[in-house]
Amino acid sequence: MRFSALCRLSRGAAAAPLAGSAPRRGTASSWGRCAKQQAGGGGSCSARGSAAGEIIQSSKKVLALLQKGHPTFTPTLAIVQASDEDLVQEVNQNFAKEIGLHVVHICLPHGSSEDEIVGEILRLNEDPTVHGVALHLSENAYSNKILNAVKPEKDVDGVSDVNLGRLVRGDTYNCSISPTASAVMELLEKLVKTVDGKKVLLVGTCGPLEASLQCLLQRKGAMTMSCQWKTQQLQSKLHQADVVVVGSTKPKEIPVSWIRPGTTIVSCYPDFLSGEHGYGQDLKYSNQSAIEAVGPLTIAMRMQNMVKTSERWIRSQQYREWNLHCLKLQPLSPVPSDIEISRGQSPKAVDVLAKEIGLLADEIEIYGQTKAKVRLSLLERLKDQPDGKYVLVAGITPTPLGEGKSTVTIGLVQALTAHLNVNSFACLRQPSQGPTFGVKGGAAGGGYAQVIPMEEFNLHLTGDIHAITAANNLLAAAVDARILHESTQSDKALYSRLVPVVNGVREFSSIQLARLKRLGINKTDPGTLTADEISKFVRLDIDPSTITWQRVLDTNDRFLRKITIGQANTEKGFFRQAQFDIAVASEIMAILALTTSLADMKERLGKMVVANDKNGQPVTAEDLGVTGALAVLMKDAIKPTLMQTLEGTPVFVHAGPFANIAHGNSSVLADKIALKLVGEGGFVVTEAGFGADIGMEKFFNIKCRASGLVPSVVVLVATVRALKMHGGGPNVTAGAPLKKEYTEENLQLVADGCCNLQKQIQIAQLFGVPVVVALNVFKTDSHAEVDLVCEIAKQSGAFDAVPCNHWSAGGRGTVELAQAVRKAASQENSFKYLYNLELPIIEKIRIIAQKVYGAEDIELSPVAQSQISRYSKQGFGNLPICMAKTHLSLSHQPERKGVPTGFILPISDVRASIGAGFIYPLVGTMSTMPGLPTRPCFYDIDLDPDTEQVKGLF
Repeated sequence: MRFSALCRLSRGAAAAPLAGSAPRRGTASSWGRCAKQQAGGGGSCSARGSAAGEIIQSSKKVLALLQKGHPTFTPTLAIVQASDEDLVQEVNQNFAKEIGLHVVHICLPHGSSEDEIVGEILRLNEDPTVHGVALHLSENAYSNKILNAVKPEKDVDGVSDVNLGRLVRGDTYNCSISPTASAVMELLEKLVKTVDGKKVLLVGTCGPLEASLQCLLQRKGAMTMSCQWKTQQLQSKLHQADVVVVGSTKPKEIPVSWIRPGTTIVSCYPDFLSGEHGYGQDLKYSNQSAIEAVGPLTIAMRMQNMVKTSERWIRSQQYREWNLHCLKLQPLSPVPSDIEISRGQSPKAVDVLAKEIGLLADEIEIYGQTKAKVRLSLLERLKDQPDGKYVLVAGITPTPLGEGKSTVTIGLVQALTAHLNVNSFACLRQPSQGPTFGVKGGAAGGGYAQVIPMEEFNLHLTGDIHAITAANNLLAAAVDARILHESTQSDKALYSRLVPVVNGVREFSSIQLARLKRLGINKTDPGTLTADEISKFVRLDIDPSTITWQRVLDTNDRFLRKITIGQANTEKGFFRQAQFDIAVASEIMAILALTTSLADMKERLGKMVVANDKNGQPVTAEDLGVTGALAVLMKDAIKPTLMQTLEGTPVFVHAGPFANIAHGNSSVLADKIALKLVGEGGFVVTEAGFGADIGMEKFFNIKCRASGLVPSVVVLVATVRALKMHGGGPNVTAGAPLKKEYTEENLQLVADGCCNLQKQIQIAQLFGVPVVVALNVFKTDSHAEVDLVCEIAKQSGAFDAVPCNHWSAGGRGTVELAQAVRKAASQENSFKYLYNLELPIIEKIRIIAQKVYGAEDIELSPVAQSQISRYSKQGFGNLPICMAKTHLSLSHQPERKGVPTGFILPISDVRASIGAGFIYPLVGTMSTMPGLPTRPCFYDIDLDPDTEQVKGLF
């Protein structure tokens, strides 16, 4: 009888090489001793010619090739132990070290509960530095819940149902196979050459091991039987078998004589090797028997699995071709309401969409069924992937109704991807709830060019604006509280409270140490500061009259434009005038839109200037010690939100600064991630708020400077309606019916109003980027009017001008635009900024006023002049300019349409968003808190209590 013992570490093969064998006490210790002895005392594979040694050497070569192409990659195997056995871990460590793998050994208390073990496994599943997970638990700790908690991609022992299913289906390329089962097959190949046609009996095996062995043996042509030791007719089964695979200790009452001579025995259990039950004596008696040292083979197989897992991990990190399944549209006529259209389309589950565009499962955080946050780790994974083309959608000076930039953006990507089969991404701003409930309504697009579900897009989304509100108001509270405490306490009392004794120890926090360093105090022991140093440290001496940081709210509320705070008796007479801004006007929103990483955001938050001290020096969020807390509140908001269009193409929704009082663009991070995802031949289409003179100018001079990205094309959106207004048509008022001039053909008004279109084309050309005009067609527009606009646009320097019917036809209505954009993107690009940052603040303002707005000159108020001098002295003179100006005219006067000339642009004030990284002059009177109209949108918004569906949004 030939005998080979394949030793067992523990049940389930999870950490133990044996999956599914019935456990007994002392197993791990026995296995550890025998494995260590057979591996040469220290658990290494130095023994030349051994099966384990060959596998280790082969795995070592494969890993070396992997690391040659990825030199910084170190595969890490985490072994979770909740048992008292340490010998096996030494063998794991030594084998891993020889191959070049890193092993993390996690020791849980013996007797840890199932939930505690599962919790640790789930943590390791989410750890991007861990590439494989194995379990080494006490004999009775294994359960289906624990085994299936291991992420299939990290399951190096092949114990999860997913890996077993892949094995059964024959997908061995993408699964890990039980190391014990692989070791058994390796042994049989050496011992019996082939199992084809042989009868193989599995005795005492169960679970993943039994399933794996059955599958592998049958695939090799063996006839398999499986039973337990107490099975009736066991003697007959043993006598018939050519090969017996033993998965647990043989009971004493079953004699070895039941196994016929010449049978090959492979044991997955160490006691079979030890001779504890008399096996050794019986086998020595048979001169046909041979005992082979195979204990380490299972761990060698585990390490081989770990190398294969590493290969799969590296492949998974590479760029994936899109496999996008677009949704079909069936446009109706007349076109239903926006919300009816949105409800009529069933969106894909967001995890399905994410997979289709190449996102990994651990790169998304799902919010419900249709939204997901995308983690910034993707940028590191795809850092070597070439970017796609970068397209900006801007517009002519709009009417109060808006001219459809969002719908054009969405229609364009629907055309590119759903109809031309080109990867594309739309990057949009998150809408403020102020306009949603005020007069403008939502911002999800409209008609058959929408982001869906539109009610989720327009209401709350994933809570980013709420996070900004919380962070902004925390800082505002910190400012007033600090002034109060400094005005009512001595230096000593302040110091005692700012640096308290905790558990007998007094120490500075990290942010306080940073403040000491900025003050030039190079001390770390709170007890060593002098009285003068303590005074400098505890006193910010904020001048209340210079406070620029306001509280915010995401609601249009005109009565918060000027308020008095601090009137309660508890505030000890400290009161001052203040105001609320709308949340999207917060500098934190601007920072979110311009930041490039979590570290960059934290740095920017710390730099925010909230006031000046009484010596005229800036006081920052970092000085107030609140930077870390702000970053914590914003840690999820920094991740873009993934949604989809009506045709199932991907959309990022992230950040939402207004363009008239901020820079008016979606986030740099969303653009950067999208550019990587679409690939070299794809397109990312983003939108700039209001007219090209405002949103586009800030996109180029502020956003592109922050991102380093270069745009390929500008799509300039125009409407016949807006051109008629600029040509001298009557006023357009939101909520009021349009006058007949706008609903009847009037070629003269259109021709006269094209001056505004021509001016906006010229503004885009200042930056050296080709322009494609997209004429957003309404049903009241005549063919002659449409043709006239397109002809004038081309004569004025546009690369092309295309009528668009996306509102009524979806992506099919913008295919011609998509084709024009692709052609324009292939042209030479001579992108340049409008001004040099080294110029004085006044000169940069003048360049924008004259070259973009067409002003004759600028006029600074005394307040503006004083602020410019202050910012220049404080070292902020080299920042770009973000003009706060009306969007309804190229000038500062909303009623002046067309292309005003000869005007002097008044600069009433100049403020600084140092964290965001720009100076913003206020042109004329600009409100940062909108008000509600007589009949706000909320009159039409309702909730069906039975279906929980939102009604009335548009």
